[in-house]
Amino acid sequence: MKRGLLLAAWAAASVLAVPASAQVSADWVRAHETFLAGDELRGRGSATPDEAIAAAYVAAQFRGFGLQPAPGMDGYLQKADIVRLKLKAPITLTANGQTVPGAVLLVGDGTGSEGVARLTPAKAMSRMAPAPVMLITGEMPVMQLYRLARSFKTPRLLLVRESAETQAMIKGLHGEPRLPGGLRSEPREPAPSIVVLPAAAFDALAAQKDPKVSLTVPVEEKVATTTNAIGWLPGADPKAGVLLLSAHLDHLGVQADGTILHGANDDASGTTAVLELARTLAAKGRTKRGILFVAYGAEEIGGYGSTYFGAHPPVPLDQIVANVEVEMIGAQDPKLPAGTMMMTGFERSTLGETLKSHGALVAADPYPEQNFFQRSDNYSLARKGVVAHTISGWAVVPTYHSKDDTLANIDIAFMTRAIQSLVEPLHALANSDAKPEWKPGGKPE
Repeated sequence: MKRGLLLAAWAAASVLAVPASAQVSADWVRAHETFLAGDELRGRGSATPDEAIAAAYVAAQFRGFGLQPAPGMDGYLQKADIVRLKLKAPITLTANGQTVPGAVLLVGDGTGSEGVARLTPAKAMSRMAPAPVMLITGEMPVMQLYRLARSFKTPRLLLVRESAETQAMIKGLHGEPRLPGGLRSEPREPAPSIVVLPAAAFDALAAQKDPKVSLTVPVEEKVATTTNAIGWLPGADPKAGVLLLSAHLDHLGVQADGTILHGANDDASGTTAVLELARTLAAKGRTKRGILFVAYGAEEIGGYGSTYFGAHPPVPLDQIVANVEVEMIGAQDPKLPAGTMMMTGFERSTLGETLKSHGALVAADPYPEQNFFQRSDNYSLARKGVVAHTISGWAVVPTYHSKDDTLANIDIAFMTRAIQSLVEPLHALANSDAKPEWKPGGKPE
């Protein structure tokens, strides 16, 4: 209780100090970063009470800047229940009734499977009739195998040989397999499981003729609540459409050993950008279009906050003329000109060109092979037809998802200039009749 009162007092005090200037303030940037990425919020773990406090802080700021609750909402917070699966006991893998030792589940849908194991070279997988159980030989990145298997309906279980890659993945998962989660009302799609076998166990299984394999996955459901913070600047013309500015406010929380993953860049920096854009755009006065400001929860565990928002938008999605998501703008990308940010999927629509023509320091994504366009909250809405992109600083920054993603490694001056470069272009778009459009082939299917 004491901690919550202190945090609330901090939020309330900062609201009272809101300056009237429409200039982005380095002091405000640092203040938001200090709070959101501080020890007190323990890394803002997805769908945790720490995430909820971060959302309450953002909501308090929105109220202080003069934003209103979004249409149809009686407050600034939107909550959604997430159902996630967790192992309640170790998995069991058997071959011809005998337990296979050392089997580790990497990823799956929480259900078991069984069938005759077929030996399959990875490179030939897409050219072969898939079997329910497949022993994969040869080298192919595990997640590439998984995506390939998901493109079929038949494979239920992929068995792979232990490697340096699988060891690193197991370590990164901290002993917890990646099992599905979903919004409470969202049906789960079946997906294949990937089980890693020690070299000796894999080779012994591969030497058998048509072994009958069975996987048992004992799971239990865990329900958690994620929180979006939403603020609304009404427009002068209800028919002109709505501009959506967003970021995700959660991060990875606290590791099993007690290490806090602060997420100063990912994505306290984006949340800070949305807060500063809300403050400065509100200070500039009413625009023709309405502007929604949203900080999503639960991005790190599957984009659930943005998915829920897309299913329960406070304004119809066809009224949203564009969505600018901001993520990881805490450092300058050495591949880009000084002060410049990248926009994912820049070539897919006219949005980047529109913002750039009004002075936004944005450029095309220099890492197309990373598929960043599909890896942020913008994608939830892009798939529904909204012209939606993410603006980032250094998207492959060395501190990504590490204990070093702290305030000490944030470039406050770069952040301040970068956010400021977006104010006038977004203000112009909010006052315009221009509507960004997908280019041919740019809209995701």
